[in-house]
Amino acid sequence: MIGMIFGCYALFELLASLVFGKYLVQIGAKFMFIAGMFISGGVTILFGVLDQLPEGPTFIVMCFLVRIVDAIGFGAAITASSSILAKAFPNNVATVLGSLEVFSGLGLIAGPPLGGFLYQSFGYEVPFILLGCIVLLMIPLNLCILPSYESDPGEHSFWKLVTLPKVGLIAFVIISLSSCFGFLDPILSLFVLEKFSLPAGYVGLVFLGLALSYTISSPLFGLLSDRMPNLRKWFLVFGNLITAACYMLLGPVPILHIKSQLWLLVLVLVVNGFSAGMSIIPTFPEMLSCAYENGFEEGISTLGLISGLVSAMWSVGAFMGPVLGGFLYEKIGFEWAAAIQGLWALISGLVMGLFYLWEHSKTRRRSKAQNLIGTEEEQTALLPNET
Repeated sequence: MIGMIFGCYALFELLASLVFGKYLVQIGAKFMFIAGMFISGGVTILFGVLDQLPEGPTFIVMCFLVRIVDAIGFGAAITASSSILAKAFPNNVATVLGSLEVFSGLGLIAGPPLGGFLYQSFGYEVPFILLGCIVLLMIPLNLCILPSYESDPGEHSFWKLVTLPKVGLIAFVIISLSSCFGFLDPILSLFVLEKFSLPAGYVGLVFLGLALSYTISSPLFGLLSDRMPNLRKWFLVFGNLITAACYMLLGPVPILHIKSQLWLLVLVLVVNGFSAGMSIIPTFPEMLSCAYENGFEEGISTLGLISGLVSAMWSVGAFMGPVLGGFLYEKIGFEWAAAIQGLWALISGLVMGLFYLWEHSKTRRRSKAQNLIGTEEEQTALLPNET
């Protein structure tokens, strides 16, 4: 039941992201962002008072309702925020999104210890009420700062966007990377406690390496993606391949005959943070450039579609990762479960690499054909006229 309460969040964020991405123009990006923050902040406070309810079905139903409404609010806010940023900084999309991941990383770093301290010091309610109030206090600030963008609804749909081969493959990459993060959430702490007999208070420090390296690397790869767009494809491919190698070494997988050691686990998580930044940050600008190349109009409508798709695919992975990871952990153990998760990243990296090779060869053939046509036209022009 606990797993379902947590899992329903990702499911409804997926649905909300698709709907809000489609109707971003009609609703308005700024209104959607502010409304999403208001809903998310309000239900976070409500989550803090759920312990006042009677045990049993009433409590469980309210947990589901609060999580579902929170997912809808968050889906609205995250879809609108990505669109607003891409519209405000069209030439530096990856840099801005990468810089924002710094704050996502800081939230991941500060959240568990701060929440744990508040819980131990003041009880269950205070962490949720404090966090909800902080979110609500941000609303007046964003009302004053954020610009409003007006645009006409686009002619294109999610279906046309997803059926573009490149966009479809990048969507698969996003699911893969999101599931890798989700895979670690429920079972890495169990593995560390069981394998290395660490005190519970030290388990959070193991996650610190992943969060810190991701926080540091994201703006760097964002800047490089904007300055040198040709590097994006290599970031996507090699980021996934390195992630796959990390998950093979996380246990490590028994066929490698490497002894599991704490320093190796922490080192692998640090490298995984860098590879995640390398492969996640280029996904949005790569999708955006592909959409523009295939006739999608430049504006808030297309940005809404892409923002919604990215958020939705991330939610799919966030749902699948913990569910699949927990199942495999019970059946075959952490070492093999991590290796299977890494296999997914390996497949997505190889598929993206093959696609980019095919795309490159197609571009070269087209260039040769155009040069040949141009040469024939020049030769025709130089030939003397015959009567």
